[in-house]
Amino acid sequence: MAGKKSKKKKESDNTIAKNRYVTHEFFIEERFEAGLVLEGWEVKSLRAGKVQLKESYVFIKKGEIWISGMHISALNSASTHITPFSTRVRKLLLHAQEINKLIGSVERKGFTLVPTFLYWKNNKVKLEIGLAKGKKLHDKRATEKDRDWQREKARNLKLN
Repeated sequence: MAGKKSKKKKESDNTIAKNRYVTHEFFIEERFEAGLVLEGWEVKSLRAGKVQLKESYVFIKKGEIWISGMHISALNSASTHITPFSTRVRKLLLHAQEINKLIGSVERKGFTLVPTFLYWKNNKVKLEIGLAKGKKLHDKRATEKDRDWQREKARNLKLN
């Protein structure tokens, strides 16, 4: 036993960014995984964690899904022959049947599309978008009350 070294597998966290604001403001009914069309400097910035989802939103234009307001900061080592635009509109890649379902839900049922989670999957950047309905003020208060109650229960169990 003395000669063996234990090899611990390092769990890599594939999360790039989360949009915590969304869970406070919306009820997420259904989630979809979408690919992103990115430029090279954007991928390098994502690897460095220079991204913010808070003020971004997803919209539909001419049968395609787009994200706007997602802020990807350029690295200092970016190439000199490109001009990085940090908040440009980026195209999302989904299957045609998913796009049709989203268009129908947004136009007919009053849902909205919100970005929830940005992550790596097999060395590709994926964005989880949620089909959501907005919360009313009393819903937000109830959610906060439930969260506080769960926290208090956990504290009580820990003390006993």
